[in-house]
Amino acid sequence: MADFTNEIKKRRTFAIISHPDAGKTTLTEKFLLYGGAINLAGSVKGKATARHAVSDWMEIEKERGISVTSSVLQFNYDGYCINILDTPGHQDFSEDTYRTLMAADSAVMVIDASKGVEAQTRKLFKVCAMRHIPIFTFINKLDRDANDTFELLDDIEKELGIPTCPVNWPIGSGKAFRGVYDRNTRKVLTFSDTMKGTKEGVIEEVDVDDDSRMSEIMTEDQKEQLLEEIELLDGASAEFDLDEVSCGKLSPVFFGSALTNFGVETFLQHFLKMTTSPLPRTADCGEIDPMKEDFSAFVFKIQANMNKAHRDRIAFMRICSGKFDAGMEVYHVQGDKKMRLSQPQQMMAQDRHIVDEAYAGDIIGVFDPGIFSIGDTVCVPGKKFAYEGIPTFAPEHFARVRLLDSMKRKQFVKGVNQIAQEGAIQIFQEYMGGMEEIIVGVVGVLQFDVLKYRLENEYNVEIRLENLPYEHIRWIANKEEVDVAKLTGTSDMKKVKDMRGNPLLLFVNSWSVGMTLDRNKNLKLEEFSKN
Repeated sequence: MADFTNEIKKRRTFAIISHPDAGKTTLTEKFLLYGGAINLAGSVKGKATARHAVSDWMEIEKERGISVTSSVLQFNYDGYCINILDTPGHQDFSEDTYRTLMAADSAVMVIDASKGVEAQTRKLFKVCAMRHIPIFTFINKLDRDANDTFELLDDIEKELGIPTCPVNWPIGSGKAFRGVYDRNTRKVLTFSDTMKGTKEGVIEEVDVDDDSRMSEIMTEDQKEQLLEEIELLDGASAEFDLDEVSCGKLSPVFFGSALTNFGVETFLQHFLKMTTSPLPRTADCGEIDPMKEDFSAFVFKIQANMNKAHRDRIAFMRICSGKFDAGMEVYHVQGDKKMRLSQPQQMMAQDRHIVDEAYAGDIIGVFDPGIFSIGDTVCVPGKKFAYEGIPTFAPEHFARVRLLDSMKRKQFVKGVNQIAQEGAIQIFQEYMGGMEEIIVGVVGVLQFDVLKYRLENEYNVEIRLENLPYEHIRWIANKEEVDVAKLTGTSDMKKVKDMRGNPLLLFVNSWSVGMTLDRNKNLKLEEFSKN
């Protein structure tokens, strides 16, 4: 039993969030480098060497240099077993990020030192705040000219409404970047540029009171400025309080440069000490303790065709309690049946290895023959409970999908359905029609490009997308009480149904929503699907 609890205690499961181009994927890679999981970091933009970031595995990601799906990466470092959930930064893929945050115990927010808080950071932060997830801030790209440090902290506090507590403090930026000052040890860690893809590099510690050494490593102006800023900091910044950090009310801030490795390992070491082992999860029967021996997990992501040769579909599960053993019998709550999870595996981007065991906090991928949905619960037979659901976001953009070759209808229907089950797109049909007329809804327009690309490359199907003007979608809450066919709406209202057969209404503007409710007094509409 001691071994079992120790295994869970050493788990750390966190998501990395940021605006595109803040350096999130580079930071992820450097963590893997320190954990010995990879030997050489590839740069997303490193076309010359044809190396790609380990966590970007889909072809379209390599071509565009952006992450469009969340990757799951596991490595060991200093006695800890770390599960990193790397998320897409681009706002058009934010729904994937929201779901991934449901599987994380804490989040690392990466901010570009020359840009501060950006739009997507704000959006993602709100999801963390909603779930009271502890947030750790890494202010990146100090190897380039940065904004004033106090202004960066102000920006975080104003924009995100969370107090910050700098754990270390930068000395200069860009060509004048000299290192960081550690507030706890009162030592300056000097910066020496390292080879871009390796972890070697000399980091020297200098006591801040060692005047002669300080003068050797920085200019007199920098030294003076640092001492002034330390004094200001000690008087003005929030006191470090681990309890406040743990409930997402205070963000510890670190500075560095992921590209040149400076500050990355220091950050990782502090982060691991400040975070907790896996947290309890809420189910319909109350909180489930991760240390309970009974295995349980929930599905937070489904991904088809991760490996073209396999043509497979993987359901990613966050283990919430107990220990998973390969071959064990589990109960799929939503499907109401016992089963064995086939080919349980852990990931290093698209590289995978079959696992014999995994513990609470770990993420495993299992072969999915098409039975799992996002939010599903699996547990030991005889224990029937379900973890709280994962919210579905209402799509904001719609397009009609036209199949160019009617002989490929079978592949088309299969492809569209499989991609929809991953949660990236939502499919609707004409209310009185079948699959011959499909409307696709997405949260971000780039998802349309991904849909087109994947249907062509994975299912050998060509489509044409016709944009539709709808911007608002409403599910009919009391569908049993109203005759949908006889509803009188506005001329721009469209009746459709989702893949479960639930009736929905699409509207061009919010005025039409109000007018339709006025004209059908017993009609009740809601913005989210409850099932």
